[in-house]
Amino acid sequence: MTTQQMRDLTVTSPHSQPLRVVVIGGGPVGARAAASLAASAKNVEVTLLSTEAFEPYNRVKLTPLLAGDVQFGEITSPDLTASKANLTLKTGLRAMDINRDQKLVRTADGQVWPYDRLIIATGSRANIPGIPGKDLSGVFTFRSAADASALLARSISARRVVIIGGGLLGLEAARGMQRRQVNVTVVEHENRVMPRQLDTEAGALLMQEISALGVTVKTGVAVKEICGEDRVTAIQLNDGSELPCDTVIVCTGVRANIELAQRAKLPFGRGIVVDDTMRTADPDIFAIGECAEHDQVMQGLVGPGFEQADVAVAQILGDTKSYTRAVPATKLKVIGAEVFSVGEVEQLEVAAHTRSHVWTEGNLYRRVFVRQGKLVGAIGVGAWSQASRVQSAIQQGATLYPWMVFRFLRYGQFWQDGDEDISQMADAATVCNCTGVTCERLRTAMSEGAKTPEALGNATGAGKVCGSCLPILQELVAAGGPPEPVRLHRAILWTSGLAALAALVLGVAPRIPYPQNFDAQSLREWLWQDNIIRQWTGFILLGTTLTAMLIGLRKRIRIMDRFGAYDGWRLVHLAVGGLAALGLLAHTGLRAGSNLNLMLFVAFVLTLILGAVSGLATGGDHVLRAKRIGSARKPARRLPTWLHILAVWPLPVLILAHVLTSYAF
Repeated sequence: MTTQQMRDLTVTSPHSQPLRVVVIGGGPVGARAAASLAASAKNVEVTLLSTEAFEPYNRVKLTPLLAGDVQFGEITSPDLTASKANLTLKTGLRAMDINRDQKLVRTADGQVWPYDRLIIATGSRANIPGIPGKDLSGVFTFRSAADASALLARSISARRVVIIGGGLLGLEAARGMQRRQVNVTVVEHENRVMPRQLDTEAGALLMQEISALGVTVKTGVAVKEICGEDRVTAIQLNDGSELPCDTVIVCTGVRANIELAQRAKLPFGRGIVVDDTMRTADPDIFAIGECAEHDQVMQGLVGPGFEQADVAVAQILGDTKSYTRAVPATKLKVIGAEVFSVGEVEQLEVAAHTRSHVWTEGNLYRRVFVRQGKLVGAIGVGAWSQASRVQSAIQQGATLYPWMVFRFLRYGQFWQDGDEDISQMADAATVCNCTGVTCERLRTAMSEGAKTPEALGNATGAGKVCGSCLPILQELVAAGGPPEPVRLHRAILWTSGLAALAALVLGVAPRIPYPQNFDAQSLREWLWQDNIIRQWTGFILLGTTLTAMLIGLRKRIRIMDRFGAYDGWRLVHLAVGGLAALGLLAHTGLRAGSNLNLMLFVAFVLTLILGAVSGLATGGDHVLRAKRIGSARKPARRLPTWLHILAVWPLPVLILAHVLTSYAF
């Protein structure tokens, strides 16, 4: 279903009343679902219930907010209710109970909200382990806008901060506090930072980058106790050492908010259990985002959450779209260092029948995982220009050929410089990992009028967080969005089709027999047994062939620019090729002969067929590229065109030999 069809769709409910949809959760995923529903259907009333007192905001930008790079107004989502009379936003309102029989949601203020369809997007909360002293004054979490606001206030008086957890969130909190001129120490119980995304070598390299910025990192030790009487004074590690501090930030993972679903007696595990349509056990209730458990897997990134939101919206609107779990991917800047991770890295390191290849140079590190010849995972620290293409290849299960492995081991790249083409990226390929924006969504935005990187960012959110995907947005804009047809493409298609038909007739039609009895009036007698006429048809065929060959050199002979544009001459070339097919018919009567004559006939037919195929690929280039067949740099016509040129080269020699033998004998 296209975007426009989704927008024009009218959803009806019993008694022709508007379909009432309640979305619980004002995070990015819930806000995405509510906004998409309101914009896509004319007869839907959407109510978005948000526990937080703030308007929906971009959680990924909490780190720049904490660092002082942006103000809170810059991280809020555009006004969801603007131009959407069918969307109501309620902030500071916690949902308490779901009455599935009566289809009602009760909020903490006693109000009830009836629904026909319900979407639960309650997200997750910070997981605080049972460390003694966790309730002391000075202990914070870093998960929400309220947490960021509290830390902003705390940063004024804080002098020594310890962050428990060296994962992505912990390092982001370290970056934010370090920018506030605070002494920061990160404690991670694993032997490396970002243990879920990086291996030991990559983690060590990233730790060096972080330490160079003034952040102390301790790995391989756990926190035994947070010390202090009324407020934090230090933390004690399990090796017996203490770290003096006045502030502790706990970043030890998250826990799904599933209590609402539990009270409604919906099946749950670590999250609310959903199927491929994002439905719970109740067909009228959906769950999406960090609170949803699909196929025993929970997603912690916003990208998959957006995909789940799109599936739930499509199902409510009557589409059959389903959710397929994507390969986990992280591509962003962590405390200024570029980090790239795709695939289940922890499992791949110990997985059977899986090999890896490593390339390092200076402060750059890259490692790829290969299983049965397929690229299944990758890690990178430092700039990697081909990172997005590598991610796309992993998501598509691309084959890794031996020469690609050789190039990677030598240069750290799979493809030659200049060989990348943005138009070759699959629609499902994720371009912006921070916001989960795919290539398809960007192409759709471009077709709807977003023609600059800034416009693409405003329309989709891509490039608005860490900025690592901005070069790809610029490439997309430079590529021009949806492919445009070549000039005169319809005429080229018609002419090529006729030329292809003529060439096929030459190749497969039976030969035209000579007349059994002499008849001076017979066309066949006159055309194929009169030596003078045969000479004339031969010279006409020779003339059309030479003309077509000269026009084929049009690009190399710049003086011909004054006689018209290349597109027009390409059409003339195809037309002359079609005339050459008629000339061959007139000269031979489809009798290929033997030896030299047979070789010449076959070369003619092969040249005509390949030329016609090249013409069809040229005229239909925009259609092929739209279907991801060929690209702007590597059009589908390239192969048949080169084969056509190769088939042409023997013709001059064969024609000369044919003429000499004809006159000699």
